[in-house]
Amino acid sequence: MTRSYLFVPADSERKMNRAVRSGADALVLDLEDSVVPGARPEARLLAREFAAGKADVWIRINPIDTDDAKADLESVMPSAPAGIMLPKARSAADAQLLADALDTLERANGIEAGSTGILPLCTERPAALFTMHSYVDATPRLSGLTWGAEDLGAAVGATSNRDDAGGWLAPYAMARSLCLFAAAAAEVAAIDTVYTDFRDSDGLARYAAFARRDGFSGMLAIHPDQVDVINTAFVPTAAEVERAQRIVELFAANPGAGSLGMDGEMIDRPHLLQAQRILQLARRLATL
Repeated sequence: MTRSYLFVPADSERKMNRAVRSGADALVLDLEDSVVPGARPEARLLAREFAAGKADVWIRINPIDTDDAKADLESVMPSAPAGIMLPKARSAADAQLLADALDTLERANGIEAGSTGILPLCTERPAALFTMHSYVDATPRLSGLTWGAEDLGAAVGATSNRDDAGGWLAPYAMARSLCLFAAAAAEVAAIDTVYTDFRDSDGLARYAAFARRDGFSGMLAIHPDQVDVINTAFVPTAAEVERAQRIVELFAANPGAGSLGMDGEMIDRPHLLQAQRILQLARRLATL
């Protein structure tokens, strides 16, 4: 389970080298928004060089319906990245187009078939919000779903996407919820969007805590200083792990039970599933 995905402009070798020391669970080398078109050929070469031989390095390509996307993929796939972040996805059909391209490029580069994951940004185009169900069973490569508010707001002509208290305005809260529910339906990780004020560590900590509370398993980051805050927020507390262990043991001692009492509360199968997830995450983090 990946808690933090740190965006890094792929045209800056200095920033990529700094990002390695950030502690991020995954790096996302960005060939899209943070790289001007004229700099992309050089950025592709830098990204391919940097990603080679490294685990947990993803590449954000340009939208799949652009010529840049083809050039991005052909350039970076020889380095066998962990996955491709797909921006401005119109529906799961775009993820399927990308999956087909990856099939070909993995064969051409001697990469294990199916090993390159796909993480779509699934809310950046207004029409995409009406297709979220399409990600269910779309492709085995689907590693998760994440979302973005900036392009969506620009598309509808909004002057802001947050209220005066910093909370999401209703249209963007809806997009966030749709991403969360679509990921759950597709049985993949839900990754919350960036917290844009990288100097506001307290605000980030609150937002990341709310994201975990709501069911997200990780977040996107735009600055190395955000990584530790995000990683900490998505670590189960000792009390949560202890309670999860008791729930799992309770059901193990009562096979076939649909619901059981514990501490004056009714515990049923959804509680068991969540407890198993917490223990799985705690075990994984213990090995890092």
